Amino acid sequence: MNTMKPHPASSRPITAFVRSWLAAICLPAMAAAPIAAGEAVFPQETWERWESPEAAGFTTGGLERIESWLKAQDTTGLVITINGKIAYEHGDTERVSYVASVRKSILAMLYGIYHDRGEIDLDLTLAEMGIDDHQSLSDAEKRATARHLILSKSGVYHPASNTGDNLGDAPERGSQEPGSYFLYSNWDFNAAGTVFETQTGVNLFDALDQELARPLGMRHFDRDRHRKGGNPDRSVHPSYHMHFSTLDMARLGHLALREGNWDGRQLISREWMRKMTSPLTPAAEINPESRRENRPWAGYGFMWWVWDGDHNTGPFKGAYAATGFRGQFITVLPALDMVIAHKTVLEDGNRVNSEDFWEFLEIVAKAHSKGNTTD
Repeated sequence: MNTMKPHPASSRPITAFVRSWLAAICLPAMAAAPIAAGEAVFPQETWERWESPEAAGFTTGGLERIESWLKAQDTTGLVITINGKIAYEHGDTERVSYVASVRKSILAMLYGIYHDRGEIDLDLTLAEMGIDDHQSLSDAEKRATARHLILSKSGVYHPASNTGDNLGDAPERGSQEPGSYFLYSNWDFNAAGTVFETQTGVNLFDALDQELARPLGMRHFDRDRHRKGGNPDRSVHPSYHMHFSTLDMARLGHLALREGNWDGRQLISREWMRKMTSPLTPAAEINPESRRENRPWAGYGFMWWVWDGDHNTGPFKGAYAATGFRGQFITVLPALDMVIAHKTVLEDGNRVNSEDFWEFLEIVAKAHSKGNTTD
């Protein structure tokens, strides 16, 4: 059943509406962020909404294909924004639940904030920071840096405190020099959380609250829901579980779309945001091979998946995504000035497979009037 919410008429003056509409349809492929902060639209306590999805540029046939896909899925909540206003909404977008590996991409944003302030040095080694684990790391492994961790290239193949990665496909320990080999590893990501707290002296969830949830005006954020997990007998570096509503996930996506700017305030430097969402590891160098097969479009930045190579074109030019287990996604399409926040509530047994979601992104892009015309 279509649960799209109504789109009340805007109360802004017509001149402001025309400006925002022109901005939405005339942006160059990579120019979402350079819009002057005074012209861009940002959510306040609530989000502004387009009068209808069609007013935001969706075609009638395209909307039918979107709704057909949703009927076949376990989607809990979906928010699509264009130029900072909600163009399409489905399901319960206020319900807060676990976002799985989306946490890693959010940590990368926190890294940017503290790196910009000079409080994180990406080139400090594990040895210099006193980072170790149950199975003592070798001298070679301790040469890995904070940068290698957020690139998932540490060369450390120690067991992680939680599953959901590719450590089962890791090369032999000690066989890869730090920085030389990408492997999607929760040891790297969890150790990156430890390094964040070691270098900044700030609890990761307190930083999340103070540096992102409050400045972005998240309506459903609850600091007490966020707890560390994993098995401490496997690794001393815990996972850092995060919980958001779909609407608040969309706020994070909009911050990324605007390259760290939030309503005139630069929360994260554009330099960091551009590097974080660039293919620092090209798609051809992603390991193991099964990941290349399942995500042929995907290179990797700082804990964000990035459209790369021949896939980095048209509506997906400059695109990137935060992805999590069974249906947690924040996708940013700068060429369409669009953010797509999607989630399932895992506690209810819901799931949306990644392969199905990549198909959905194609449906959404083609459903927009610019989707087949963007250079």
